[in-house]
Amino acid sequence: MNSLAKLLEAALFASPRPIPTEELTALDAEASPAAIQSALDELREHYDVDGHGVALVDVGGGWQILTRPEYTEAIERAQMAVRPARLSAAALETLAIIAYRQPIGRAEVAEIRGVDVGAVIKSLHERGIIDVVGRAEGLGRPLLYGTTSAFLEQFGLRHLEELPRVDELAIALRRPGQGESPAEPLAAAGDGMPIDAAASTDASSDTSTDAAPPATEAASETEATQPA
Repeated sequence: MNSLAKLLEAALFASPRPIPTEELTALDAEASPAAIQSALDELREHYDVDGHGVALVDVGGGWQILTRPEYTEAIERAQMAVRPARLSAAALETLAIIAYRQPIGRAEVAEIRGVDVGAVIKSLHERGIIDVVGRAEGLGRPLLYGTTSAFLEQFGLRHLEELPRVDELAIALRRPGQGESPAEPLAAAGDGMPIDAAASTDASSDTSTDAAPPATEAASETEATQPA
C-alpha cells in the first residue's frame, strides 16, 4: 500500500465511528479528494484480496474498519466485543415510523401508533439515533424528528435510500403460514413502514432493551459486524 492508504488505515483503525471522506482529507493537506478515494479503494482491495478478517465498509455516511460477519459469532461468544443495547419492540416501531416518514412530529407518530410516544422518542433522542430536524408550520410549531448518521451506522446503511421497500418489509414481516395472500395485512403507517399489529401489544414497554432486533436485512448485517 502507498503511504496515503496507510495513513487512512491508521486513522480508521483508531476511530470508533465511521469517518466521512471529507474529514479524511484533513489528514493530508496535499491529498486531493480523488487521491483520498483512490487510497480508500486500494485499502478496501487490500483487505478483500488478501483475505483479512476485517473489511473497509462504507456505512453511516463514512468509512469504518469492521470485523467480517463470519467471525462475529466467535468473537461475541468469547465476549470480546461490546454490543449496543437492543431496542424494544415499541422503540423499533416508533423508529421505523420516523425513518420512513421523516421529518415527522411526535403527535403524528403517536396518532399512527395509537399510544403516547413521548418517552420512547426521548429515549431514541438520547441514544443519538434520532434528532430534531426542524419545526412544523402548524400551531405551536411542534418539533420535527428525523434519523441521524448513528441510525445508519447501527443498521448498516450507507444512506436512507437503502432502507427496505415497503413491499419487501411486508414479506419479511409476514406471519408464519400467511403465504402470499394478504388476508391479514400489516397495519401501515400511511405510506411508511408497515408495522406488525402484534407489536402494539408491547407498546407500554418503551424502555425495554431485551426485544429482538428488527426483521430486516440491514439490521441483521449490523448485528453481524463489530468495529475492529
